[in-house]
Formats: sequence, structure tokens, C-alpha cells
Amino acid sequence: MTHSFRVHIPDADLEPDPLHPDQIVSGVPQVSGKTLWESADGRQIRGIWQITPGVVTDTEADELFVVISGRATIEIEDGPTLQVGPGDLVVLREGDRTTWTVHETLRKAYSINLPR
Repeated sequence: MTHSFRVHIPDADLEPDPLHPDQIVSGVPQVSGKTLWESADGRQIRGIWQITPGVVTDTEADELFVVISGRATIEIEDGPTLQVGPGDLVVLREGDRTTWTVHETLRKAYSINLPR
């Protein structure tokens, strides 16, 4: 998208974005999302992401996000454990190995910076 835009995050339509089965620790979490903007070189991505309750693992990108709704506990290997909910701004470092325990369906708006 090359123009300025506005999106109402709470009721934006998202597309299914299935997890790799190896990422699921417990439950049947479902992931969906929508890329709203991507830089021409593909290194910057802005979008919306949602996950239903369950426990999953991930290796993070350089990401800043704001929780719009829902609650989760994010355990960072060799780092802090973050309790996140509506209105929280979270910064994850590239390479952080995380375990997400999603207590209530979580929806976030994110900005990711990918390495060169």
C-alpha cells in the first residue's frame, strides 16, 4: 500500500496463518493475520496478528507490538516473563526464543524489522 490509511484493528478481517505443528506445545491454538504494509525491500512489515488460547513456541523477529485485546504470558528463554494484555506495548528482540501461553484470544498490531 503506497498511501496513508486507517484500519480499525478490533474488527479487521484476518486470514488464517497456520502454525507449524512443531510450535504447538498444548491446546489447539489458531493463528490469523493480515499484512497492512510492507516496505519495497521487504525488511519492514506492519500488520495485525491474532492467536486463540493454547501454548506455542517461537523464535522472534525484531518486533514492536501493541496488544489490542486478550491476554498472554510470554516467557523469554534466558530473559523475563511478560504478562501482556490490552494497551501493553511490547518489544521483542530478534532471536528471542519464546513460549507463549495465551489465556484469552490475543490480537495485536505489530511492526517488524527484518535483517538485511
